[in-house]
Amino acid sequence: MATSAAAKDDESPATRFAVDQLKSIIERIERLEEEKKAISEDIKDVYAESKGNGFDVKALRTIIRLRKQDPNERQEEESILETYMQALGMM
Repeated sequence: MATSAAAKDDESPATRFAVDQLKSIIERIERLEEEKKAISEDIKDVYAESKGNGFDVKALRTIIRLRKQDPNERQEEESILETYMQALGMM
């Protein structure tokens, strides 16, 4: 049986390229995951700061979610919600 060192000597250039490319992709994903974690922590800090300044974090999160939505989609969701609330006597 060949050892891993001997197997590396037998690799074709195409195989070596594929291995290098795979390693590069994995490393890029790992770096992005680290950046995502850092950004997530920064966002958490901003919410904590806003709470400390007297803002309602739940309301802020709702506004962020609504601003991400397409205006037509948001209007449709609000219309359905209003219809249901009226049907339940909540308005």
